[in-house]
Amino acid sequence: MSAEYDATEFVDNDFQSSHKAAYTGAVNPAPAPAVRAPSREEVDSKVGETQQKLAELKRIQEELERERAGLEETRRRQIEFQTGRQETIQNLTRAVGLLTKSEFAHRRDAEQMSKSLVELQAALVKVEATNDQTWTRDNFNVELTRALTAIENARMEWNSARLKFPVLSGEAREESATPTRLQNSAPSLLGTQDLGQLCKLGLALTWPLAVVALVVGLLLVFYARH
Repeated sequence: MSAEYDATEFVDNDFQSSHKAAYTGAVNPAPAPAVRAPSREEVDSKVGETQQKLAELKRIQEELERERAGLEETRRRQIEFQTGRQETIQNLTRAVGLLTKSEFAHRRDAEQMSKSLVELQAALVKVEATNDQTWTRDNFNVELTRALTAIENARMEWNSARLKFPVLSGEAREESATPTRLQNSAPSLLGTQDLGQLCKLGLALTWPLAVVALVVGLLLVFYARH
């Protein structure tokens, strides 16, 4: 007859022990080891590294500051160049236009003045050529008419030139000089003229009276003959 059945014969006690130990460890893990405090040497090393980083950042900041200052100076010079160029172009363009217009006007005035000068010189020669001492009774009327015509033409030339050129009337001098200076300059002006110029000046001032006297004399001669 066979022996009685024993259930414990088929149980692996070693496997159950290891499995139980693994399950227990998974539920209750082992505590982590404590972190060690930094040593004095480690702290000093960290301080040195931080100071080096700060010094490097300061150097980079200084370089950026210098670069920024250089860029601002370049921008200022560019603005100065653009503004100065535009202003200079405007001023030079205006100056060229004004001087061109003024040069043209002065050239035109110079041409007119040269023409008037020739005409005045010709009129002066004709007036100076009149000499009543050489007139005879036969050519008296002809020479007198010729002389009066020369004087009238000269007067017209003079008035025309005086209207064109204010300097002949002394307007430019009167605008820039005071009455005292004018009084002081009048004697010196006469003193610098030679005899011929003074005679011409006297003739220009007294020829209307001379013409009137001459006409009156002719009338008296005419009425005396009749």
